[in-house]
Amino acid sequence: MRTLLLLVIFYAQIFSQQLYFPPLTGNTWETLSYKSAGWDSTKTDTLLRFLEAQNTKAFLALKDGKIVIEKYFGTFVQDSLWYWASAGKTLTSFMIGMAQQQGLLSINDTASKYLGRWTSAPADKERMITIRHQLTMTSGLSDEVADPYCTLPECLVYRADAGTRWAYHNGPYTLLDSVIQIATGQNLNIFFYNSIKPKTGMTGIFYKIGYNNVFFSTARSMARFGLTILNRGKWDTTPVMTDTAYFRQMTTTSQEINKSYGYLWWLNGKESYMLPQSQIVFPGWFNPYAPSDMISAMGKDGQFLNVVPGQKLIVIRMGNAPGSLPVPYLINNELWRLLTPVINPASAVDEEKPAHSGLNLEQNYPNPFTTSTKIKYSISPPSPLTKGKAGEGLVTLKIYDILGREAATLVNTIQLPGTYEADFNNYKAESKLSPGIYFYRLHAGDVFLARKMIIQ
Repeated sequence: MRTLLLLVIFYAQIFSQQLYFPPLTGNTWETLSYKSAGWDSTKTDTLLRFLEAQNTKAFLALKDGKIVIEKYFGTFVQDSLWYWASAGKTLTSFMIGMAQQQGLLSINDTASKYLGRWTSAPADKERMITIRHQLTMTSGLSDEVADPYCTLPECLVYRADAGTRWAYHNGPYTLLDSVIQIATGQNLNIFFYNSIKPKTGMTGIFYKIGYNNVFFSTARSMARFGLTILNRGKWDTTPVMTDTAYFRQMTTTSQEINKSYGYLWWLNGKESYMLPQSQIVFPGWFNPYAPSDMISAMGKDGQFLNVVPGQKLIVIRMGNAPGSLPVPYLINNELWRLLTPVINPASAVDEEKPAHSGLNLEQNYPNPFTTSTKIKYSISPPSPLTKGKAGEGLVTLKIYDILGREAATLVNTIQLPGTYEADFNNYKAESKLSPGIYFYRLHAGDVFLARKMIIQ
């Protein structure tokens, strides 16, 4: 056991040493060129045009802690402040963990211990609600109220026993701020400045708007928080959150109802997810274009902090509500659709063109792919593929994951003029692949065609 612990510490130190951390004060922050990062700069313009069209104020993309892309739009500049909205829930979650590690509270405490009589639920039902239930959105208090932001007892109505129902409800979450203040004897800003700012260099301020305490900061300050999360609660080698058990719980599935939710963090790559204002459990990832290990802070009008440990990425978007997307959170999915070809050029196979004519994709249906999906393609003369004797060559259909790695080879077909179908029902490719975004490519020597596919 001791050997295992030493190995965990050793590899954690190696991971930390591979990350860059800017000085705690000043504006110095090292950058990384596209070439050094292995990114494709030629595909950035499409991404930035999209962001500008969607009312973005700031966009940052960091690799290994260094800034690769930093873009501000309109009059917004590096020192401009912007609101985190509900993305700030993750900062509240982090501060709860800090208070617990200081012995000032336990997430297993009842909320009533700090708030007294705080709901209109029956007293025995109220006493069932713990801080952990507030962190996981499983308080059981009804989100079907006139003002879901309201924190008054008359707005906090019993709907189900704590822990039995997931509902994205701002009222019970917001009262975590009061729990922090009562448990620590400090208001939010003082506790933030005493426990987090000195170790990370983060700046910002909580500002009360209505019932909510909204955090405002620069985009770079949000990046500092992301870098602390990427490094598992440490700033370089300096521990910030020493409660490693809490950090692990915060960034993994916190309950079985919404598997894509931790302690106020959204988790990608899970088998299902739920959304605010809905009790529907959707199959698959909440962000299928993004890496499976991504954890996200997501807020109103498209405030996003995305942390991807496997690729050591931090991606930030701040701005007004997206202009053409009906639901603001969808901008994060579209952002990753356009960012992926930049950071993983090999995954951009859907944009590639055939080397020469004669191989044509005619149909693929349905998509998302199921066992009934068929990919229809044709080989038509005159084509280099039809030269020579029948059976001299093969057309190969291959599938690649979002990182451009080959995931499956589905079918080989003799190269003759005609129309062919690759039938998933015959090859059962979906049984080999986890839900997510893939790309399939028809190969015939140096001739190819490629398209995107979704498997749920």
